[in-house]
Amino acid sequence: MTKILHRADSRGLADHGWLVSRHSFSFADYHNPQRMQFGLLRVLNDDIVQPALGFPTHPHENMEIVSIPLSGSLRHQDSMGNQHVIRTGEVQIMSAGSGLTHSEYNNSAQEEVNFLQIWVYPKQKNIAPRYGQQLFNRAERQNRFQLLVSPAAADETIWINQDAWFSLIELDAGATASYQQQGVGTGLYCLVIEGQLQVDTTRLERRDGLGLTLSERVPIVAESAAQLLCIEVPLASN
Repeated sequence: MTKILHRADSRGLADHGWLVSRHSFSFADYHNPQRMQFGLLRVLNDDIVQPALGFPTHPHENMEIVSIPLSGSLRHQDSMGNQHVIRTGEVQIMSAGSGLTHSEYNNSAQEEVNFLQIWVYPKQKNIAPRYGQQLFNRAERQNRFQLLVSPAAADETIWINQDAWFSLIELDAGATASYQQQGVGTGLYCLVIEGQLQVDTTRLERRDGLGLTLSERVPIVAESAAQLLCIEVPLASN
């Protein structure tokens, strides 16, 4: 099993005042040839946006874009006619496909919003743009993995135009779990949202990232109460 370790403080930093963003992979003015992507996972940004501010209308095409609020809420508007608020506990996806425009603003005038912005290369290009949003029950990820995003058009997950799976787990201190590989020829990128834990014996702390070429099972041990996001993606292009 090959491992790629990204400590939290080694990520790229962009501080625009209204936005503070940590980049796990090269993005905008942060360029690191050793961190261009992990398989088909292209972007993993940890964004904090100041009250009432945000990203004005801008275009995308042929990218799967997932947003996961960690605290606060986002106000979304796009060229497909969608106008929604995405709150903590919900997951949003856009298949940019043949092209769309959208804006994302902090929905609060008083509090910051912190969210993960994640881009995955699509399986099929130039599909009709598509939007999805879903609320997930937090109790269903206590000491077990809760599948959030998958390539299966099932009601209990959000569909993504790629052989990719996003799973979230919240662990009690001392709890153990294991991640089971979903696909073939895939790798796993793990981001510690909170806490300290071991992933396949590698000790990780808050906002550390670890990329693994997958075996069928990855053991996880929580040293404290912890929250872990696992993103399984193809390692090679389709």
